[in-house]
Amino acid sequence: MASLFTINHKDENTSARSGVIRTDHGDITTPFFMPVGTYGAVKTQSSEEISDLPSSILLSNTYHLYLRPGAQILQKAGGLHGFMNWEGAILTDSGGFQIFSLEGYRKITNDGVTFRSHLDGSEHHFTPEKIVDIQRIIGSDFMMMLDICPPGDADQQTWIDALNTTTNWAQRGMKHYRETEPIYGHNQVMIPVVQGGTDKNLRKQSAFELCELDADAYAIGGLAVGEPKPKMLETVEWMDEFLPKDKLRYLMGVGTPSDLVRNVARGIDMFDCVMPTRNARNGQLFTFDGKLNIRNARYKTDFNPIDDNEISPMSKTYTKAYLHHLFKTEEILGYRIATQHNLRFYIHLMNTMQEEIKTGNFKNWAKGFLERYEGE
Repeated sequence: MASLFTINHKDENTSARSGVIRTDHGDITTPFFMPVGTYGAVKTQSSEEISDLPSSILLSNTYHLYLRPGAQILQKAGGLHGFMNWEGAILTDSGGFQIFSLEGYRKITNDGVTFRSHLDGSEHHFTPEKIVDIQRIIGSDFMMMLDICPPGDADQQTWIDALNTTTNWAQRGMKHYRETEPIYGHNQVMIPVVQGGTDKNLRKQSAFELCELDADAYAIGGLAVGEPKPKMLETVEWMDEFLPKDKLRYLMGVGTPSDLVRNVARGIDMFDCVMPTRNARNGQLFTFDGKLNIRNARYKTDFNPIDDNEISPMSKTYTKAYLHHLFKTEEILGYRIATQHNLRFYIHLMNTMQEEIKTGNFKNWAKGFLERYEGE
């Protein structure tokens, strides 16, 4: 079997690298950003519109898909690809973060986690093995292992307990993964999640234990959960030291455009975040000159294009004044235009970084981008 990930270019002045991931649903150039389609849909966008983006992967959520529409319907549809008419790759989060956010509605044991549905209060039990089985039915190309994601301000013992349980679950999950087969004929990759808070020794321990599983990719979890930004960046730097240099690295739930640039420099290959879509629905647009709130009165008579960098066809077609009007009147078209713009900005940003790494200019480009974007 061909290698999952091939690194083609490395930046000499940072840990940034660019390569290709080979999946049965197409090749993906790294570094890249995954639009979030929690329920099997990127909010306000159709599968056809997402497929028009210069991206070929999106993220969905095992917990939410398990509850609705349910595994039985997904299997009858031929998996999530068939259900949503999507030909690109899919990564599914395990749903652990969502379950552990149900404070008062879940119980964690060594076996797994018991929780009550946020929809109807019904009780369910997830084990590492069941999470693999559900994702086999979903048919995602990348399957995340069940892990415990403690908050950024948790105490040391909470981080230690989360790490130990996550390692135990990863060992069980990987064993079950290797004892089972894909349902729909395409390859599926299982990804363990490194935990340990912002403690260097705990992160090193977690990485060491999970690397013994010899996975094809590794995720860094438990960041962007309330810890100070410098601590997040420092922790990712440690991960560059502790994780295999030739394996795919995924920083979960991150983040702002600046976060993406800074963490690509620290050796990260793949990202996801709800920020471009969620912020779009609140009227916030991302540009190379920073963020703008299209609801502000200053845009009422601004007849310039939303963006003149040709990031999105809609951004060239419509003016800021028109988009301002759509948001003021709560027209759904406004949310659609803003979402498309933000997603295309994020993916354009990732494509730009790929090119700058290839040409050996990444460090200089990153410095210029951050100065312009952050206005410094």
